[in-house]
Amino acid sequence: MRQQVESFDMYTDQQNMLQEVLNGLAQPQKMLQAKYFYDQTGSELFEQITQQPEYYLTRTEIDILSEYQSAIADCIGPVHTLIEYGSGSSRKIKSLLSSLHQLEQYMPIDISKDFLIQSAHQLSEDYPSLRIKAVCGDYSAPLLLPVEEKQKKVIFFPGSTIGNFHPQEAADFLQQSSQLLEKGDGFLIGIDTKKEDHVLHAAYNDQAGITAQFNLNILRHINGSLNGTFDVGLFEHVAFYNERQGRIEMHLKSRIDQIVTIADQRFTFKKDETIHTENSYKYSQEEFQWLAKQNGFTPIRCFTDPHHHFSVHYLEKTRV
Repeated sequence: MRQQVESFDMYTDQQNMLQEVLNGLAQPQKMLQAKYFYDQTGSELFEQITQQPEYYLTRTEIDILSEYQSAIADCIGPVHTLIEYGSGSSRKIKSLLSSLHQLEQYMPIDISKDFLIQSAHQLSEDYPSLRIKAVCGDYSAPLLLPVEEKQKKVIFFPGSTIGNFHPQEAADFLQQSSQLLEKGDGFLIGIDTKKEDHVLHAAYNDQAGITAQFNLNILRHINGSLNGTFDVGLFEHVAFYNERQGRIEMHLKSRIDQIVTIADQRFTFKKDETIHTENSYKYSQEEFQWLAKQNGFTPIRCFTDPHHHFSVHYLEKTRV
């Protein structure tokens, strides 16, 4: 059967990226948005992170999706289109593509275009009857997706990536996602839970140093895309659990006093000054379900592992 892969480019990275990077570095606490980790190299590094022994998130979520494969499919019911935010290598999606009832169309969305298209074609070989619409776009911004009206849709958002958003941003994001859906459509989302500090610390400071490379790669991405002058060797990876905020924070710390230029704008760094590159908020089951209820969804069921290290929630849109 002919492979059915269409691609849609909805991402204007140069314009968006330049303004967001300049604005972030101009803040009193310099910051960069976590989405800019994900050029081709960043996507490949993240796949390596998921295979590190300390990084429990991916394997635990995959175990949940595998163990509860049939229960998740029955909970969702018949569905026409599955939309995945931040699809990456598409490892997690396979259990859903194999089990969802009456699924006709899969729509992965990612800003790393080459990685997205490569993964879409690989999936098409495994699921030749499935129509795949690969969308290069920023799912954190409003998108006009090529979906059929009046057909049931489910959004899949694995990896606890919603934890990268501040809680108010997460609320706004849930509301925005709700706008893509109609009453009765669903949202299947992975959420990392609150747990012992040492488990969290180890997950973001793996002994192999892959997370450190991933964090530093955001500077390489900026250099390559925006002609930045970051000397990557003059920054170091820092990650810690902020218990008061309930989040892991990742930073890049300047080793010396230095000046970096991007688009003719100069940014001064003092020794030990940091760029805040990522938050990863952790939610209890009750906290996340409350957030979902406040923003257009009804929690239907929560699936978790024996240690309650991770949870997968199925939500249903209940407001028009």
